[in-house]
Amino acid sequence: MVIPMKDNHDKEFKPIDNAFTREVRSDLETNIDKFRDPVILGEMVFRLLEERENTNRLLKNILQKLESMEMKMGAVPAMPTGVAEPLLPEIDEQIMRFVKEQGKATSEEVRVKFHYRGKNAASARLNRLCDMGLLQKQQVGKKVFFFP
Repeated sequence: MVIPMKDNHDKEFKPIDNAFTREVRSDLETNIDKFRDPVILGEMVFRLLEERENTNRLLKNILQKLESMEMKMGAVPAMPTGVAEPLLPEIDEQIMRFVKEQGKATSEEVRVKFHYRGKNAASARLNRLCDMGLLQKQQVGKKVFFFP
């Protein structure tokens, strides 16, 4: 079905001539002259890139906070049907095996066993396994124990 379009050529544009339009026109003409200068154009592009970086940084922070909230709410990524456990990197599988053999483990024990330099790397791996629902954790005093 074809819908006939009205022809707008018969309507004529009639500019309004008052002080405001003259002022706007004058400003536009002044700025058009400035935009011909390559230094001005370069400065504008530079500032646009800065704004883009700031926007990307803000979006990244928002995404991290959103993911953190999802984890706190228990939103764990869905497992494919028919898969008992997710596929893990070799080191995570070794850590899982170690924790199961020990019955429980701290990040310090994992750090020593797997030769991590600092406790943060071991803690991060263990917490990631907790977030995936593969381990559970419980704080006792200053220590945090991870259980299968």
